[in-house]
Amino acid sequence: MPTAVIDGIETNYREMGSGPALLMFSPGGFDARIEKWSDLGVYKRIKLLDHLPEKYRCIVFDRRENGQSGGRVERITWQHFVRQASGLLDHLDIDKAHLIGGCMGCCPVAAFGVAHPERTLSMVHYWPVGGANYRISGHQRFARHLAFVDENGLQAVVDLVRSHDKNFSGDPRGGPWGQPIRNSDTFAQNYADMDKAKYLLTVTAMYRGLLDRDTAPGAEPEDLMRLDIPSLIVPGSDGFHATSAARYLQECLAGSQYWDILVDQQTEENAPKRVLDFLQSVDG
Repeated sequence: MPTAVIDGIETNYREMGSGPALLMFSPGGFDARIEKWSDLGVYKRIKLLDHLPEKYRCIVFDRRENGQSGGRVERITWQHFVRQASGLLDHLDIDKAHLIGGCMGCCPVAAFGVAHPERTLSMVHYWPVGGANYRISGHQRFARHLAFVDENGLQAVVDLVRSHDKNFSGDPRGGPWGQPIRNSDTFAQNYADMDKAKYLLTVTAMYRGLLDRDTAPGAEPEDLMRLDIPSLIVPGSDGFHATSAARYLQECLAGSQYWDILVDQQTEENAPKRVLDFLQSVDG
C-alpha cells in the first residue's frame, strides 16, 4: 500500500473507487486501522467499503500510532489527527472532501470540520464515541499504563508489547504507542531511552485533553455550533458509543440529519444506502 510522510510521520493509506473524495477516519478506538472498516463490530455487518467506492473515491488510512502508520511520542491532541488528515489530502492534491468517521474516528472529523470548514463538503458521524462510561474507562486504561511505566520503566513496555499482538484496549499496560514499537526497532529504542518522569507528564496531559468530557469529544460545542456543514449522525448505543453523544452532536450541528434507528436495525441493506443518499444529496 502507498504511504505519505505527513508532519514527519509516515501514513499508510489506500484509495478505493472513483468520484468525489471521501476521507474515511477509521473506527477502533486506539486501534484505528484500515481493516477495522471491514472486520469490527457494526462495520463488519454493514460493509460500507463494499458499497461506498461505487460512487466515491474512498480514502482510508491507518491513524498515526496505528496499523502500519508511524508515530511520535508527544502530547497528542485532536489537532494532531487533523494535521494528518489535511496533510493526506494535500499529498493527494485534493482541495475538498466529504468526511466520515466511525467510533473514535468521529472526533477528528468534528475537529477537522472546525479547523477546515472550507475543505469539508460534509461530515458523517457513524457511532460517535462518548458518554460518561467512555470517559471513565478511557481514563482507567491510561491509568493502568502509567502505573505500569512508573513501576517497571519504559523498556518493560517495549518488552511487553513485543511479547504479544494486543492493542491498547486489549492490554492497557502497553500504552498508545505499542504498534510503532512493534513496527520499528529505532522507535522502540528511542522510546525505551526516554526520560520516565517527562513521559508520565506527557501522557497524563494527553489523555486529560483527549478524554475531557462526558459527551462526544473532539471539538468545543461553541465551535460546532458555528459550522454550516451538512452532517449525518448515526447513533450507537453501548458503554462506549452512548446515544447521548450522538444526540449531543445533533444539538451542536445546526441542520444535521439524525438517523433515528436502533443499532440492531442497521444492516448492509439500509446503512450504506442511507450514507450514500446523504452524500449524493450534498453533491446535488
